[in-house]
Amino acid sequence: MGVKELKYMTRDEAAAAVQEFPVAVLPLGATEQHGHHLPLGADIFLAEGLSRKICEKTGALLLPTMPFGYSWVWRDIPGTVSLQQDHVEAVIKDVAHSVSRYGVKLLVLVNGHDANNSSMKYAARELQDELDMPVIYLFYPGMDRMFAEVCESPTWHGMIHACEFETSLMLALRPELVQMHKAVREYPDKPPLYGKSTMSLGQMSKSGVYGDATLATREKGEKMLAYFADEMAGLLQTAYRELTTPGPTKKQHV
Repeated sequence: MGVKELKYMTRDEAAAAVQEFPVAVLPLGATEQHGHHLPLGADIFLAEGLSRKICEKTGALLLPTMPFGYSWVWRDIPGTVSLQQDHVEAVIKDVAHSVSRYGVKLLVLVNGHDANNSSMKYAARELQDELDMPVIYLFYPGMDRMFAEVCESPTWHGMIHACEFETSLMLALRPELVQMHKAVREYPDKPPLYGKSTMSLGQMSKSGVYGDATLATREKGEKMLAYFADEMAGLLQTAYRELTTPGPTKKQHV
């Protein structure tokens, strides 16, 4: 099954794609530092690459990737572009309202950037009261299981950033953009006020890595990528079945 990618379509092709299967996938990325070994667009590449695999499996319509997210913690590092949290939410809502007007019945948000998760959740909740189109939001479902099964290093207090996890996924998706000779291991000390003040990740790490990027491999990334693509495709299909099945459970997943 090929990917139906909106940005390459004519208006007629887009109309036919929605008529055939009225589900759209919106990848959400960010433009921010990922250590010295990964590109600033790592979250873009990860969200888009995973979304493309989901669309291949399901026939859903692939929307253009949102390249900016809430990246306040890295705002002083060159290359970072950060939107305000409520702006991210507003963009998601505007996209949802737009696609619903011409027949999309389910919108799937596929996130590659942890800080977008709150925006996704609250946008979906508000859209529940505004549109007759459910929205589901996905961020590496089953990540803890995959991390424990595939990765050799621990997370930094449960967080992933430029670490073995993300670097392995990038090696599977865009290996030409990974500079493994610059990969490092760093687990910064966690100050007592972190998470209870405006102290940010950008103040704590020298390399921008939170974990051990040196252990990343393409094989690990391919295994995790296959798992996440299957899980997300399954969740999309579950949501669509609920949507097309009469009864009160239609929107319980939002």
